[in-house]
Parts: sequence; structure tokens; C-alpha cells
Amino acid sequence: MQTTTTIRSADVQTTTIRTPDARLPEVQTTTLSFANMHNHGELFANIFRARKQSFIDLKKWPLPEVDGMEFDQYDTPMSRWVAIHEHGRVLAGVRLTPTTARCGVYSYMIRDAQEDLLGGSIPQNLLDGPAPVEETTWEASRLFIDHSIPAGRRMRVQMSLIAEMSNSARALGASRLICLVKATWPRWLNPRGVDAQAMGPVIWIDDDYFQCVSINLAPKMH
Repeated sequence: MQTTTTIRSADVQTTTIRTPDARLPEVQTTTLSFANMHNHGELFANIFRARKQSFIDLKKWPLPEVDGMEFDQYDTPMSRWVAIHEHGRVLAGVRLTPTTARCGVYSYMIRDAQEDLLGGSIPQNLLDGPAPVEETTWEASRLFIDHSIPAGRRMRVQMSLIAEMSNSARALGASRLICLVKATWPRWLNPRGVDAQAMGPVIWIDDDYFQCVSINLAPKMH
């Protein structure tokens, strides 16, 4: 039986962020899809080039690459890609995938790891319970920030990425994001007012400790 996944079409726009220092170039935030990527020139391809630099060239992860671009089985029309960029250069990015996604045997990265579909590259015990499959929960994956960004700008870029990721997910109908991130996440998510909770144990992957995290996107009641 074939499963059909319906995804809400987000009205995503490009936002220009004017930095406090007028000498710095303007930074833009854009969320791309297969439907709107033709409006943004080389930006879509540049996201995959930046991912190759971050995950393959720098971290040495054994991932697929073609024509200088890193990709995997989750880069389908069901996903969205958030980019923080200036003059075509991608400073940071993240991919958003609905937990209801299906493409052959694959769904989304965290669930497929739990189902042992990733060849053991990610431990199966990454979650305390079953991986969610619900329209209001999306996965954030392939999060990166260009390692060459100076420390003074890095925080602003990081904050822009978190804000655009959250806004885009809400526009797509999500009330929660789940992601596998470095176990140091409380140091950089909590100070920025992100409502995040651990979903599983701290696990060792390749060369660092990681943990699955749930990010609440619903507005807080006062």
C-alpha cells in the first residue's frame, strides 16, 4: 500500500538583516523548496556545496557527493532548506523534513536510525521512545555554520539561523522540531530562549557526543 504525504505550502520570503555595523555586508535569510528554488539563482546548489565543505571536507564524514555537493536520501521535494547567506555565500543552513515523509523505505533520519536503516552510522538507541510520525512535528537535520566565520559574527549568524528555522517550521504547520545535535546544545539553545528538551540519551557518533532534542514551537501561554 502506497502512502501519500501532503505538505502545507509555506509562503516563504527572503528577509534582509541589517547588522549594527554598517561596514558589514547585509545578511539574508531564505527558505528554499523545489517549488521556489528557481527564483534564487545558485543559492540552492550553494547550500549543498557548503554542506560538502562542512561535513565532508572538514568533518570527514563518509557521505555521498557529486559535483562538489553533498546530498542524501532526505533531500527530496518534501523537505525545505533554510539558508543564511550574503552575496551568494552560504554562511549557515539547516534542512527541515516532515516526520510523515516517505521515499521508498526511508522516512526521516532520526526514525530511520531507530529502525536500523542507516547501516549503523547512528545508534538505534538514540530516542527514549518511538520516533514520532505526525503532521505537526518536523525534523531539523544537516545543521551547519561556516567554520571560517569570525567569532564576533558567528553568534549573529547562529541566532538568525535559529529564528528562520523556527519561523519556517511554523509556517509549514509545525508545532515541534526534533533534531540530533551535539550534546552541548543547552549552552547555545537555552540562552537564546529556545524551549528545548532532551528526547534520548547522550550517544557517541564518529568523533563527538550527540543527543536528540525536541524544540517546542508553540507560543507560550502567559
